[in-house]
Amino acid sequence: MKNKILIFIFFFLFINSVNAKDNIMILKLQNGDVVIELFDKIAPNHVKRFKDLVSEKEYDGVVFHRVIEDFMAQTGDVKFGNSKLDTYDLQLAGTGGSDYPDLKAEFSDLPHERGTLSMARSNDPDSANSQFFICLKASPFLDRQYSIFGKVIEGMEFVDLIKKGEGSNGAVINPDQIISLLSK
Repeated sequence: MKNKILIFIFFFLFINSVNAKDNIMILKLQNGDVVIELFDKIAPNHVKRFKDLVSEKEYDGVVFHRVIEDFMAQTGDVKFGNSKLDTYDLQLAGTGGSDYPDLKAEFSDLPHERGTLSMARSNDPDSANSQFFICLKASPFLDRQYSIFGKVIEGMEFVDLIKKGEGSNGAVINPDQIISLLSK
């Protein structure tokens, strides 16, 4: 009986360890690597979409088209914001998404703290697709209105170095880009 219990405990710990590693991503920026933990229990569909796009390398080369000092850095427009594609158009960056259908909202009670990853969307709560933002500081006015799907756990100092935009909408001229985004 003790052996069965020990085997069960070992199996449980092994599965949790494997699952935890599956939810760690490395965002490579020009100034350093950012480690991200994904919240698959909080926003399973958003995490799945993010992982799908990461595995397809859709985020590699995508620019941070909207960055507002002391607020957030937005990226993820895989259609118009990918500097490696013929469809790249900085004027349209922020209006595109992936070929996948939009996602239904997965709002939670998690707060938008510094380092939070949340899906960008239009006025329609069910319009998130591929774009996301990283909070540069706490933004409680976003709570329960955007789907939080992860958090920066290492390297926030590199996120802080992303080139900031101009004006109230934070549009960035000659923006920084995601070098690569991959599973750890």
